[in-house]
Amino acid sequence: ENIKVPIHLKVALTIKEAAEYSNIGINKIDSMLRTPNCPFVLFVGTKKLVKRKEFEQYISERLII
Repeated sequence: ENIKVPIHLKVALTIKEAAEYSNIGINKIDSMLRTPNCPFVLFVGTKKLVKRKEFEQYISERLII
């Protein structure tokens, strides 16, 4: 059984999902994830995921990224 979880319910997003979700480019999100102490990066082994709630919070607090 392959159940699709809607993006807005996921705890962590891939960079591609985060780009679709936020309308921010993949390269921009990737560079944001590389910044020291990024509040929304989650490492699963070598894979980088985006913590959705923290990502939303980060975006909502900023005028420019």
